[in-house]
Amino acid sequence: MAHERFQLAEFMRHHRLPEAFASIARNFYAPLADWVEKQLVARGRSGYVLGINGAQGTGKSTLSNYLAQRLGAVYDRRVVELSIDDIYLTRSERERLARDVHPLLVTRGVPGTHDIALGIETIEQLRNLGEGEALAVPRFDKAQDDQSPRASWPLAEGPVDLIVLEGWCVGSTAQPASELDAPINTLEKNEDPDGQWRRFVNDALATSYPPLFDLLDSLVYIAAPDFDAVFRWRMEQEQKLRERVATTPSRVQSDEEIVRFVHHFERLTRHNFATLPERAAMTLTLNDDHQAVRLD
Repeated sequence: MAHERFQLAEFMRHHRLPEAFASIARNFYAPLADWVEKQLVARGRSGYVLGINGAQGTGKSTLSNYLAQRLGAVYDRRVVELSIDDIYLTRSERERLARDVHPLLVTRGVPGTHDIALGIETIEQLRNLGEGEALAVPRFDKAQDDQSPRASWPLAEGPVDLIVLEGWCVGSTAQPASELDAPINTLEKNEDPDGQWRRFVNDALATSYPPLFDLLDSLVYIAAPDFDAVFRWRMEQEQKLRERVATTPSRVQSDEEIVRFVHHFERLTRHNFATLPERAAMTLTLNDDHQAVRLD
């Protein structure tokens, strides 16, 4: 137990988490990790794929890293973390989409701006890694808004017990076409008045993304209380990024840019609010203060 507490203290320092996180970890994160371990035992072989979905700023990467560290320390599991953000198309590829399809596609994040083939290939190769084998796992540099150099990608060693795929649209489903007609915010009203961009995004989610999401063995959904909280938490998240790269030239966003950025995701985020609790195997519910209050 002392070893676990020491690991949690280190984890909290690394992620700059408040003291209140200790009770959240004990009451919600640890039970969720134990639930995942039960799924791994039931599977009986390596390569389990867990999806984590949540809106911007809900703590997906924190939860992913907690699960990786706790399952490794307590159950001796080998875990690989992969964010759907790590398989974004390169900036030049998105600029091409912006020219050929719609200008809004230069912004990373929405369905249609990911390299789905890379995601599928990475997960399938991780599932099949044997003892003594290794694989470079993709990474994306958000501060530079481009794919990290392949030489810098971390190596995962096999065999891999658990692959955690986290992201704001992981496991999401497309909307009915009729729901795309009316703009949902000022971004859609002013910059996508004919709906071409949102139809492209929805079509990509309906056709290109299911083969990736079909690789999930189970899905965990982090439920935010409302969309206003998403705005606030996303700004807090960007502030942390500003602090980390304060002396490095970057594409870190201003508050005004964040508002516009989050508008890109509002439609599907609201759709997730309505659909994912029923699709997810486990839902972690957050309150307005960003605290976990229920796991079911």
